[in-house]
Amino acid sequence: MTTARVILTIPALSLAAAEDMAARFENDFRIEPLAVTINETDEAKNLWETVAYFANAEDASEARELLQQPTGTIAELPEKDWVKHSLEGLAPVIAGRFFLHGSHDRKSRRHGGVPLEIDAGTAFGTGHHGTTAGCLLALDAILKRRRPERTLDLGCGTGVLAIAAARATRRRTLATDIDPEAVRVTGLNARLNGVGRLVQAVTAPGLKHSRITGGAPYDLVFANILARPLISLAPGLTSILAPGGNLILSGLTRDQVRWVQAAYRNRGLVSIQSLLLGNWATLVLACKRKRPGHFRSGRSVSSALGKGWEEA
Repeated sequence: MTTARVILTIPALSLAAAEDMAARFENDFRIEPLAVTINETDEAKNLWETVAYFANAEDASEARELLQQPTGTIAELPEKDWVKHSLEGLAPVIAGRFFLHGSHDRKSRRHGGVPLEIDAGTAFGTGHHGTTAGCLLALDAILKRRRPERTLDLGCGTGVLAIAAARATRRRTLATDIDPEAVRVTGLNARLNGVGRLVQAVTAPGLKHSRITGGAPYDLVFANILARPLISLAPGLTSILAPGGNLILSGLTRDQVRWVQAAYRNRGLVSIQSLLLGNWATLVLACKRKRPGHFRSGRSVSSALGKGWEEA
């Protein structure tokens, strides 16, 4: 991938002129900018600028001449770790015993509790979202009553929840996602947090993968995805949950709570806790039924059909 090192800025334009200039950069076959943006520079005067990014000063200078823009300024981009720069705005998250932080806040780890280090990257989630915080709070409450022996994190993203469970329980945890990159990142984060041997990350759509069925029944399952797939997965998730086990659901908004609760209540699960953070909700459900007859040697059979997350 070619890296942008120089910018060419065409200043003091109206919005229409800035948009037109951006189109000229993009449509002129003689010019090959790596990216083009327009920015408002003076709201009171309604002034805008067009900025084009190039690999070197020669390409930027040639573009300025071809477009006949002598007022355009060429400058080098400063050397900066942009990922680190974006992370500096993310404050640590405290959720019960869990202290979730990025590498830039490593020195601020508090004594005691369970620190979790997760940086933004190529997989979804840093743990700063209300849904993840809600799941961590729900896990903290469960840990005050018991220590789960078999945990599944369905839709693991960066692996925050699987890593939190593994660190707190010192038990093996299965983390799955439909995205292979998320699975790779989860493995890296697990090793970074000292639980590489406890967290097994697997690429798996839905619940039919042999590693998921082979590990059932689970006494703790996380599913932090979206309301619609949570409802579609209700039969499958209920079938792999052990008697007395807990299901932590998130990725849904306040107005979707009753909708999701009903899907699992119809499967015999009982809602024991609802956590609301902003407009996001986390539900904790309990399985009160006896062990179903189709469990045998740690395997289960699910009848739910579909694609992606809904391919349970």
